[in-house]
Amino acid sequence: MRVVVKIGTSSITTQEGNINSAAVSALCDEVAKLRSLGHEVLVVTSGAVAGGVAALKLGKRPTDMPTLQALAAAGQSRLMQEYNVQLDRHDLVGAQVLLVPNDFIDRNQYLHARQTLVRLLELGCVPVINENDAIASDEIRFGDNDRIAALVAHSISADVLVLLTDLKGLFTADPNLDSSATFIETVKADDELLSVRAGSSVNDRGSGGMASKLAAARIASWSGVRTVIASAQRPSVVVDAVNQVAGAGTQFLPRKRELTARKLWIAFAAQATGSVTIDDGARDALLRRNVSLLHAGVKVVTGDFAVGDTIEVIDSSGNVIARGMASVSSIQASAGAGQKSTELGEGVSVEVVHRDDLVVLAS
Repeated sequence: MRVVVKIGTSSITTQEGNINSAAVSALCDEVAKLRSLGHEVLVVTSGAVAGGVAALKLGKRPTDMPTLQALAAAGQSRLMQEYNVQLDRHDLVGAQVLLVPNDFIDRNQYLHARQTLVRLLELGCVPVINENDAIASDEIRFGDNDRIAALVAHSISADVLVLLTDLKGLFTADPNLDSSATFIETVKADDELLSVRAGSSVNDRGSGGMASKLAAARIASWSGVRTVIASAQRPSVVVDAVNQVAGAGTQFLPRKRELTARKLWIAFAAQATGSVTIDDGARDALLRRNVSLLHAGVKVVTGDFAVGDTIEVIDSSGNVIARGMASVSSIQASAGAGQKSTELGEGVSVEVVHRDDLVVLAS
């Protein structure tokens, strides 16, 4: 199997913000175990900024972007050094891979990044992946590694994604605030839990939280990847999650691989440059009949997009129900909003988004 393991800042650093050597060691032990069982493993790791904070003895994580990026540069080399030391114990070679959103947004770069990751696996390496925080712009960045892990799992057609956190998994409520909260063992592919809102990080060392992990699980589920949210402190947690041991974490079952790689890219990797809000009739047609989105169903057009750009389709309640590649520009979409196909100007596509370029996300 091909396995992606993501570990967050709070799980891989100490309370003081130093890189936790014991945590890295334990994770690499599990990576080695999986490799001995014949599995391919990629690690998505946070911790560069925290490592920089500790290295420069700042004591507290700053909030301004230039300083955070500088700290990421200082901390990333130390983080990778720790992985190299621990992987060397098992005669495994770590390979640093730093990604930015453009590696998923741009189709050619996306394919190139996938080719590199697959080749590293073929060479027997353990790719150790992080966001390139030192150069990522404030406007276009992931902000946490859960989504990166899900997109990586999608791009390389992984079998399992393991998201390590401070909790056992998903609960019916925040167990830190509600003593009656119960653990959720399994979430089915069509379960509404995949779209619920959960809390963000309450830890000043991390940037994610359960909400980002649920979003990542949703991406992975649509990609046909089984996902497990589990506690980084649990012994043998990664091996048990891969082997579907009961209690190892919350397991999110995958959908059948119904979407092509191109449509998965449109749905979850491409950056949306605009949106169209549609009426209830158009919403029903998209959800029930697998049709193209026509101008007649469009109420509002937002953003500045060109033909071929990815846009979001929003219903009257404000929910994103679909994503697709626009067949018209935002100017043409605005001019044609609410019009029948026979009323459109000469040379304007009758579809705002063709069904072959449309991914319906709502059920």
